Amino acid sequence: MSDEAGESGSVFHVAEEIVVYKGRRLTVVEAQIEGPDGERHQREIVHHPGAVAALPLHDDRSVTLVRQYRAAIDSDFWEIPAGLRDVEGEPTVETARRELVEEAGLSASTFRHLVTFHNSAGFCDETVTVYLATELTSVPDNRQGAEEQQMRVERMPLDEALAMVADGQITDAKTMIALLLVDRAGA
Repeated sequence: MSDEAGESGSVFHVAEEIVVYKGRRLTVVEAQIEGPDGERHQREIVHHPGAVAALPLHDDRSVTLVRQYRAAIDSDFWEIPAGLRDVEGEPTVETARRELVEEAGLSASTFRHLVTFHNSAGFCDETVTVYLATELTSVPDNRQGAEEQQMRVERMPLDEALAMVADGQITDAKTMIALLLVDRAGA
């Protein structure tokens, strides 16, 4: 066996996957990971279609956030408008555009890619692509599902949202990353 890294840059690779659970959005697999010595190791991996989010930044440096119930933490959560990549072949910027309208009732003339990151690379392949949405106008929202029907949409100064990150009121990773990147860039 060679110690040379393959295309992924790693000396490890997924040799085999067995589907343990397949849901509407997630697939859980038992993966056999082969190391540089040929030995195999079992890992559980969650395959996720990915998500897209948009931070709506208004001309007065205020932002629009949503507060919606998230079952996984059984609590309401402050976050930027976001959604799953659940439309086959849809470009991420179009998903961001769609989610901004659906959740916040906003349309943006400009979308700038901020970052694409992995949420929990230790067990899940989900990526989140985040855009900065500017040149905003109000449009009718198109909320989908029970949680969105009940969510609160709030516009607040960027500095207030950043203070909510600092004091632990905002704990959602994509929202914290987007707010901190925009503040750092002085956008």
